[in-house]
Amino acid sequence: MKLWGIDLGGTKIECAVLDSANNLEVVVRMRLPTESAKGYEHILSQIKKLIDMVAEQVGERPSKIGFATPGVLEPDSQLMKNSNTICLNGKPMKKDLEEILGIPCQLANDANCFALAEALIGAGKDYPRAEVVFGVIMGTGVGGGLVVNNKIIGGHHGIGGEWGHNILEENGDSCYCGKAGCVEQVIAGPALERYYEKISGQKLSLKTILEEYQTGKNEHASATIERLLEFYGRAISTLINVLDPGLIVIGGGVGNIDLLYTAGYERIKKYIFNKGMITTPILKPRLGDSAGVFGAALL
Repeated sequence: MKLWGIDLGGTKIECAVLDSANNLEVVVRMRLPTESAKGYEHILSQIKKLIDMVAEQVGERPSKIGFATPGVLEPDSQLMKNSNTICLNGKPMKKDLEEILGIPCQLANDANCFALAEALIGAGKDYPRAEVVFGVIMGTGVGGGLVVNNKIIGGHHGIGGEWGHNILEENGDSCYCGKAGCVEQVIAGPALERYYEKISGQKLSLKTILEEYQTGKNEHASATIERLLEFYGRAISTLINVLDPGLIVIGGGVGNIDLLYTAGYERIKKYIFNKGMITTPILKPRLGDSAGVFGAALL
């Protein structure tokens, strides 16, 4: 049996087909640009076009397919919400896809798909006793996905795992979600770059800020990375205090910063409700940018 998945991103749409009879070997991977500026209907047509192209390569069409989406399908209304690809919001995307493709479609938030893939075939393979796996996305935004006993927990409102929009800094920067000081507005890449510019008057990329920090000669870079580590410790400790996962996997560009797994790990101890002790494995992803589309196929 072949498992089909689509990862719908803001700039690209990726399709992957996995062979479940052959250790989930990748049969085909193919991409098309999303071209989201052309609107919702165009995105649907791009998805269909991509599936048609992949079907020609595979030699058969899918009988069902999973989608990793920005935002989430609201359980009651069955309309999309919370998507940064704005034209998706308020649309009955599952219904429309099933009509266009003529097959059952399963939709899940892209962070949930990331978490599912890492739990089942990624970093989680080394932790088979981890009943609860939390997947963190720290990049241009901050998101999360929750997997319990190998199943995505979407939640009553469809927002399970959305730790990026909890308030982390009182009176912090405004967020598109309507609140201020969200996790995303404190430790996402653009937020850290804004902070550096605010205190230094100079605009630098996070990569350059980190390089400056490592020289030990730039006080503003030191303050910015110190801010990241401190607020990262607070934010991750909240996850552990509420869910106590057996494994946390951190994806996204900010998640590549090695300090998060050393000095950042130590900061968690200040806030965890466990007498300062922490044994939770916190790891980089094993699947890289494949996790979203693989998770979609595993739906």
